[in-house]
Amino acid sequence: MATISLRRARTIIRKTLEAGREANLKPLSVIVLDAGGNVQAFEREDGASPGRFQIAHGKAYGAVMLGMAGTALKGRAEEQAYFVAAAGAALGGHLVPVPGGVLVRDAKGNVLGSVGVTGDTSDNDAAAAKTGIEAVGLTAEI
Repeated sequence: MATISLRRARTIIRKTLEAGREANLKPLSVIVLDAGGNVQAFEREDGASPGRFQIAHGKAYGAVMLGMAGTALKGRAEEQAYFVAAAGAALGGHLVPVPGGVLVRDAKGNVLGSVGVTGDTSDNDAAAAKTGIEAVGLTAEI
């Protein structure tokens, strides 16, 4: 199974944080998960609140475990709140259905994992993640 290497995960994080600083975003926290939902790497910028790990993880975990990015999960939550609540319970409460949970795909469209970003608005979080993912030659599904 294809996956995101540690080196690539660290580059995604570095490029995501750089994008956040260039856009003058609030301090970000970024997590990269593999296709099985396991943590590959995480960083929290100075000034980011301590609860950001759980939020970034919930965004990324929900995306990879349900196979839909945060924007789609948000739409699903608005249309079928009961489904998202049940999915959250099934995933042990580790589901944050908002933008910023970004699926990572290879050139063939295979899901390699996900990236979760938190700290600014959800849309800004997703945009920063997209920049980081594309910097390593992969496709971001926001």
